[in-house]
Amino acid sequence: MIAETLISTAIIPLQTSDTGEVALEMMSEFYVRHLPIVNNRELLGVLSEDDVLNFDINEPIGSYSLSLQRPYVHHDDHIYEVMRLVADMDLSVIPVVDADNNYLGVVTLEDLLRYFARTVSFADSGSIIVLELSRRDYSMTEISRIVESEGATLLSSFITSYPESERIDVTLKVNLQHIHNILATFERFKYEIKASFNEAEYLDSLKERYQGLMSYLNV
Repeated sequence: MIAETLISTAIIPLQTSDTGEVALEMMSEFYVRHLPIVNNRELLGVLSEDDVLNFDINEPIGSYSLSLQRPYVHHDDHIYEVMRLVADMDLSVIPVVDADNNYLGVVTLEDLLRYFARTVSFADSGSIIVLELSRRDYSMTEISRIVESEGATLLSSFITSYPESERIDVTLKVNLQHIHNILATFERFKYEIKASFNEAEYLDSLKERYQGLMSYLNV
């Protein structure tokens, strides 16, 4: 699963000519505390509610003296990279850009949690490993053997392919929280590890922030 599959185009980005009051109204309407600022498909940054409240809400946001965060993910980034950025940067939305860094839309914290609530083995604690390899080198038999050789159980897996590319991502969910030995074994067998996550740690963090946001908004 990649970022572009969860893009929401319903959330309208801000422009520098919008006032702080407009920004606050849009955040309230969309149940978020952050909105991207975009001019002509160029992502300028992400504005937070706290940013607006530190300035005159009647002034255009383009006049604010801000050191804007400019977090984003590319459209083909793995969904676990989206999860990592949202959790680490305490965001309610994360902008998505294309290969030329043109703005495409956002992934919201709410949509991210909905996705993970639907995934296989969501109820089972564990960790995620994302391998990148060529199609011709893919062997689930060998991958399973490596996981099991380190005393772990493979709970689920899925493959993400990319148009006009021989490369694929293989996402694995294993039942262990500590996966250093598994990662080391994959590296020993010359596998390229694209990402690894302690799923419970990130999901718990996202859930807490979403619940906090909903409580703040009295939803």
